[in-house]
Amino acid sequence: MSKRINRRQMVQASALSGIGFWVAGRNASAQETSANEKLNIAVIGCGGRGGANLGGVSSENIVALCDVDQRRSAGSMKRYPGAKKFKDFRRMLDQIHGEIDAVVVSTPDHTHAPAAIRAMELGKHCYCEKPLAHTVTEVRRMTELAAKNKLATQMGTQIHAGDNYRRVVELVKAGVIGKIGEVHVWHGVSYGNKTRPADTQPIPDGLDWDLWLGPAPVRPYHAAYVPTWWRHWWDFGCGGLGDFGCHYMDLPFWALNLKHPSAVEADGPPVDSDSTTPGLRIRYEFDSPDTTLTWYDGGRRPDFLKQRGIPEWGAAVLFIGTDGMLIADYGRHQLLPESKFADVARPDPTIPRSIGHHKEWIVACKTGSPTTCSFDYSGPLSETVLLGNVAYRTGSKITWDADNLAAVDCPLAEPLIDKEYRKGWEI
Repeated sequence: MSKRINRRQMVQASALSGIGFWVAGRNASAQETSANEKLNIAVIGCGGRGGANLGGVSSENIVALCDVDQRRSAGSMKRYPGAKKFKDFRRMLDQIHGEIDAVVVSTPDHTHAPAAIRAMELGKHCYCEKPLAHTVTEVRRMTELAAKNKLATQMGTQIHAGDNYRRVVELVKAGVIGKIGEVHVWHGVSYGNKTRPADTQPIPDGLDWDLWLGPAPVRPYHAAYVPTWWRHWWDFGCGGLGDFGCHYMDLPFWALNLKHPSAVEADGPPVDSDSTTPGLRIRYEFDSPDTTLTWYDGGRRPDFLKQRGIPEWGAAVLFIGTDGMLIADYGRHQLLPESKFADVARPDPTIPRSIGHHKEWIVACKTGSPTTCSFDYSGPLSETVLLGNVAYRTGSKITWDADNLAAVDCPLAEPLIDKEYRKGWEI
């Protein structure tokens, strides 16, 4: 095992170079593409969620498909007979990077960064599923690399393109419920609480288990990991928080212009070193603006919902302001108390309708136009989500130094903010 990133050197170097935000412009190493030409796209991970993302970019030239599991990817491979086929994205990028303009990364969390970083180092635009990476350090590296190389990026928080989120953001920014001092976000998702299998199973035909493990420590194959249950395990996923945190915390990040928390604390079941956990509650403190955001999963919710007459939706974002409350999920929202806001004048729509989450990125790759979930926005969001797991696993309240990617006076956080990589998979 080896580690290639020195975190402090990385953040110091980026500060000196003035890297921080993606700006319009094209990297000189990227192939020029006019607005009327089609991009040459490689898709890394094309079964399951990857198949949906492949469909989202199917208007372009799909020049390469890469997947370690022939069973899951067979349908996608068949639909694009002209695309070059690979199992190992490292070989794909080594061999045909000159034929590729952009990549879509839809692998499990632990291989997001190794795939995306290799592609972006070669000047390829990048669409990557949420959360952006497996560790906070990986997310920061991806964010800064995208900015340095002036690449068009988008994180796969597809609901961000919906109209409902736009209307909620407009209500918050118009001050309809006053100054917001707290936000509560909950989702019923539950992963973890598993025991590592003691038996071994034969590797199914068509699955390259070693490539699936990628940068993770070697362990025997078991159906408890692949293809469905990898989010149950810290080596591969980030639990329920990693699955839905970026989708639902996206709304308060957007509405309140949140970036990095100043402190994070969490509680839940006893920590298991191998398996993720159900039933977390995580409290994030932000200094700018002065607010708190609390996340609940595994069936946990704020204990005041019933007594304050707040609907107990299965998943929701609740803004609490000085003049009222606003609850929202993917497709609906409601001002509370209803009697107070029955005749409220809603702000005129100011946020334009999205042309489509994937299409935003495609157009940005060709023209340098902005995307709504580029890594300069979705990077801090993903870092915040992942910090919740760090706080839970350390059992400590973390005071967060975002500039230096450090949990102040908490050495237990160090190996969770960054990680070791299997030889050949370093980033």
